Amino acid sequence: MVAHSSLSVVGRFAPSPTGFLHFGTLVAAVAGYLQSRKSGGQWLLRIEDLDPPRVVAGSAAALLLLLEDLGFDWDGQVLYQSTRFERYHEIIESLRSQQLVFDCSCSRREIIASAPHAGEEGPVYPGTCRYGVRGNRREHSVRLRVSDEAVCFVDGIQGEQRQNVEREVGDFVLYRADGVFAYQLAVVIDDIDSGVNQVVRGTDLLFSTPRQIWLYRCLGAQPPSYYHHPLVLGADGQKLNKRDGDYTLITAANGAGMLWRALDFLGQTPPPDLAGAAAAEVLAWGRENFSIDAVGRENKPVFF
Repeated sequence: MVAHSSLSVVGRFAPSPTGFLHFGTLVAAVAGYLQSRKSGGQWLLRIEDLDPPRVVAGSAAALLLLLEDLGFDWDGQVLYQSTRFERYHEIIESLRSQQLVFDCSCSRREIIASAPHAGEEGPVYPGTCRYGVRGNRREHSVRLRVSDEAVCFVDGIQGEQRQNVEREVGDFVLYRADGVFAYQLAVVIDDIDSGVNQVVRGTDLLFSTPRQIWLYRCLGAQPPSYYHHPLVLGADGQKLNKRDGDYTLITAANGAGMLWRALDFLGQTPPPDLAGAAAAEVLAWGRENFSIDAVGRENKPVFF
């Protein structure tokens, strides 16, 4: 793998086509777009349609049209992960040839029963199949080997981060037993192949970042700079999502006002009179005035 150039910023927005655009996802789009454009960089668009049963028909096309209506522009062709499966297989086989991955037959129930302790995202994998598949299950996942050492990085918003992947996660899945490529694999390969060197996304993905950095190391590639913005919380204090109601959904009719709210959520203090302006005008103000240093660290609710 060839490390990407650091001379020009290449950012990206990578939504999953599982429904209509909602406010939480709009915040991620605004933050990533403005951070890239502010520095004169590129902004790529990727549709993360890895898991076909979760894809809502027509939602990707609707998303692209809506982004255009709101004044977003992107560089190059839209990348669809569903067209990349051969590439992901190629990478796994390359890792296998270096003995960096192994097959695992463990079910989730078995992992829970044998895990040394619970991690932030579930039971820590205990290494059961690391030296040979155990059990009689025909379906196998593929896991990446990790070791007992810390992965450290400085996030552009959240500051210094440190995680021992072996102790807090364990050898992690790159290819699921049900035949679906894992997010951790696809996101890294796509970003490397696209030359992405700046990733702006929500703090719900902060815990998985050390796993991705570990995979970058295994592939001999340079990780991007990371910026994890705070999450928008719903009335219940949980991450805002598509199930929180139609009032959180973005349309061409309410898009301009929602862009203003997104800028406000990100600490940019847009002028009050801009709240009634056209979407393109709101986004243009953001391109001129956006500052990543103004973005806070704490997740917080937005009241509509």
